[in-house]
Amino acid sequence: MTPAGFAAGSCRRMPSRTRGVSLVELCVVLAVSAVLLGVAVPDLRTLVRTQQLKAATGDLFAALDLARGRALVHGRQVKLVPLDPAGTDWTRGWRVVDDRDGNGEVGADEVVAEHGPLADGIAIGFAFTTAAPPYYIAYNGAGRSCADGNSAAARWGTLSLFHGGRIRRIKINMLGRARVCEPARDAGCDGAAAPP
Repeated sequence: MTPAGFAAGSCRRMPSRTRGVSLVELCVVLAVSAVLLGVAVPDLRTLVRTQQLKAATGDLFAALDLARGRALVHGRQVKLVPLDPAGTDWTRGWRVVDDRDGNGEVGADEVVAEHGPLADGIAIGFAFTTAAPPYYIAYNGAGRSCADGNSAAARWGTLSLFHGGRIRRIKINMLGRARVCEPARDAGCDGAAAPP
């Protein structure tokens, strides 16, 4: 008795007919994939924007923490300033400046850290006790938020980050402590209005 698929008197297997995918089946699979992709893309964009906003908030919060920590360690004023020459646009990036000589000028050896531009579409609002530009956040040697010209004058407020309809805020109290909040989850998370 010869096993199925083998020719009588031979140990060679006869080629069996292989079946491929028909054009109709391929079209159905592509159509279903296109529908699923069309549903997923808007959610993917929202996810990317949310992550970009969280990353920008985290980076800015870390820069604030670095500035405050350095001010406490060295006992002198340290500032966080936007890279924008006019001192108003935080989306271009920022730097932490330790003005060691106290002359108000930023020397190359006084830049502690620098962050580049943020992702496209992110906007930052600034609402502090002194709202006139140039914008900055300064910490005195005791780690309290203060005015640039007067380390004893308290200066507190909120940095608001906007992206894709979402808002995250960094609130700095008069002691210099910062916290991150979201208006959708926290009733006490007020700040600058979203840009038009």
